[in-house]
Amino acid sequence: MAPLSPALLDAACEPYRNAGHFAYYFARGKLRTDPVYRAILESGLLLGRTSVLDLGCGQGLLAAWLRAAERCYESGSWPRTWPPAPRVLSTRGIDLMAREVERARSALGPALNISQADIRSAAFGAVDAVVILDVLHYLTPQAQLEVLQRVRAALPVRGLLLLRVGDAGGGMRFRYGQWSDKLVLLLRGRTVVTQHCRSVAQWRVLLRDCGFDTEVTPMSQGTPFANVLLIAHAT
Repeated sequence: MAPLSPALLDAACEPYRNAGHFAYYFARGKLRTDPVYRAILESGLLLGRTSVLDLGCGQGLLAAWLRAAERCYESGSWPRTWPPAPRVLSTRGIDLMAREVERARSALGPALNISQADIRSAAFGAVDAVVILDVLHYLTPQAQLEVLQRVRAALPVRGLLLLRVGDAGGGMRFRYGQWSDKLVLLLRGRTVVTQHCRSVAQWRVLLRDCGFDTEVTPMSQGTPFANVLLIAHAT
């Protein structure tokens, strides 16, 4: 695997200098080491999607990443083996934590339409694609079901859901991911909450029941975790 483009990483992280040292260095670490951000671009997962909703968006890393990708593609500083950068016209984010929302607004301004709200009750509107990265396991099983049902209602037929989850059937790698999640929550000043996790097979059944076809790709490359990306299309 070729190294991540320094130009892309720098362009995505630079706005976070306006949001403080923590926001900037967190962005650099996360975007450099988390394989899901690279995969979204390298596999062209959001090509043709003009409106994206990021649920549990944190400080807006996905929006920063997509904006940087478009700029790098237009300037010619783009990996030759990758498909074109997606041209997302509208990126919205929802996050519960006021501090995360503040960081996102400080860094991205109007580039991200972000709301401080609970995804269990916030309005989703109508979009082409929904992205949920490492969030649903913090909700109860009933809340997971209800959020996914409302995601399906927000999407057209063949609309896209990108859902990254930990595979509860992943043995020690899965348990390591749980411990890591708890540590990150503590370091970021959040309360540790009970996690409600499922195996990949159980996630796929839930998504099928909510109106999605899914394919699964591993999404923990370079990490010790048991993460997978569920690429789901609305039926």
